[in-house]
Amino acid sequence: MNKLIHIGFGNIVNADKIISIVSPDAAPVKRMVQKAREEGKSVDATQGRKTKAVLVMENGMLVLSALLPETICNRAISESENSQDET
Repeated sequence: MNKLIHIGFGNIVNADKIISIVSPDAAPVKRMVQKAREEGKSVDATQGRKTKAVLVMENGMLVLSALLPETICNRAISESENSQDET
């Protein structure tokens, strides 16, 4: 079963498809986000708020979130632990 995690404002992603969760502050990440926007390979899930995390997905898409990377990571870990408890 796919593990879904909440990334803020009612937006949910498949945790199994996340390659990395990075902060948007570094210049290389800013360039990566800009390029993805130009190519139509980004999903803005911030609801107009400041981007605090960039999720890099398996298919090359970027998902922008207003939650901190640590928060999303903790939710993914928590979800992973919960699914292990069920098995």
